[in-house]
Formats: sequence, C-alpha cells, structure tokens
Amino acid sequence: MEGASSWTSRAELNMAKVVASIEARMGSSRLPGKVLADIGGKPALTRLLERLRRCRHLDAVVLATSTNPDDDKLAQWADEQSIPCHRGSEDDVLRRVVEAHRKTRSDVVVEVTGDCPLLDPDLLDMGIEMFHANECDVVSNVHPVSYPQGVDVQVFKFAALETIEQRIDDAAVREHVSLYFYENPDKYRILALISPRRWHAPNYRFQLDYPEDLAFIRAVYDRLEPAHGGADFGVEEILALIRSEPALLRINENCEEKPAR
Repeated sequence: MEGASSWTSRAELNMAKVVASIEARMGSSRLPGKVLADIGGKPALTRLLERLRRCRHLDAVVLATSTNPDDDKLAQWADEQSIPCHRGSEDDVLRRVVEAHRKTRSDVVVEVTGDCPLLDPDLLDMGIEMFHANECDVVSNVHPVSYPQGVDVQVFKFAALETIEQRIDDAAVREHVSLYFYENPDKYRILALISPRRWHAPNYRFQLDYPEDLAFIRAVYDRLEPAHGGADFGVEEILALIRSEPALLRINENCEEKPAR
C-alpha cells in the first residue's frame, strides 16, 4: 500500500536523531516580513528559536527557507544564530523541508512553522516523548485541535515524509508539509495529543498571521516576560494571563485561519 508505515522499534527510536525544521519566508499576503517582526526587542524567529533551544529532546534545529532574494535576510539570521539553513523552492515547501532534513540526516522530523513565537517547549517535549514511547508514524496535536492555535506539535518519521515527497504531486500536499498524513489515516498510525481540560482552547490564536496577532503576542510578552525574568513561560502561564485579562482575546478574535484546501 502506497505510503504504508513500517514499524520502528522503540530502541531504534531512542537512538534516532530528532530535528526541528522551521519553515519560514519573508513573503506573506497578510503580514509581510512577519517572521522578523519585533517582539519585545527581538525578532519573532529569535523568540521561536529560544523556545526550541529549551526543548530537552531536540538534537538540532534547521531553518528551511526559500531561494527568493527576499529571504536572504533569513539566511543571514540563521548564520547569526549559528543554525544550519537550507534554501529551496518557495512554493514546494514539502520538497524544501525534506531536503533540509536530508542534509541534517534526521530520523525524526519536528515540523515547526516560523509564525509560532509562543510555542511551548515542554509541550513539544511531551509530543516527542509520546512518539518515542509508541509504535507510531505521527504524533500531533493539530488533528483534532484541542490546544490553542500556534502551539502546534507535529512529530513524524523522516522516512515517511520522504516517501510522500517522492510520490505525491498534489499542490496542497506540496504546500502543507504534513497534510497527507492527516488526509490518509488508513495508511499511518497517528496518535493525537489531546489537551487537558484546563488547556482546552482550540479557538484561541497564539500564532502570527495578522497585525492583530502580532499585537496580541506583543501584549503577552510585555506582561509575562518581566514576571518570569525572561521568556520562560508556556501554555499554562498564557492561559492564566488570559483568565486574568480576558480583554486580550479581543485583540485578534476576528482573525481566521486559512484552510489547507
């Protein structure tokens, strides 16, 4: 069966190289240059990278950006941050990400988009631990959605993603890296990471797509970073902040997620 999974033992998984790829480019119809937007004195990508560097189970991080000259700034940023950068097709994101992981010799892919400067490292570690502890192809908290949007966890086998890249030409699949997994659950064992009740907030937007999202994220950092002596806060603290200041949700409540199809 095309795309069918092949089980990997837990021992092999525990020896696997786990790499997070950040998908980012400067072009954006809703908020151009958003991934380098200033958040409390640092670019959004730097905020994201700081969070990834707090993950205990990541072996490496790679930036997957495009060859568009506009993205020269992102390649320069990666160099300044001392992380590898792969530049590939602007439109074929799937191929770009696969090429990036091939260069880093990844065994396990952690898919990260550059518009998630509130990503929770503890939650990401939880997803990686869940992946290692089970015989599965994918661990995800985005299908079904139970956590706030923008603290996405997507962990899967590089070999499975590479096979999809080689065989599937569907335009939506080429643009949305992990889409094929979710649209073909009969071919893959997908484990859903479901939020505890206190974190269940699938309609909250923690990602960066619109100017209103940027205003919300800046407000979160402005309030929580001084209180925590840095950016060492996650879903628990952000939701507690929202409970104390529910008006924050009104900042980006009218923003809508663009569907994959």
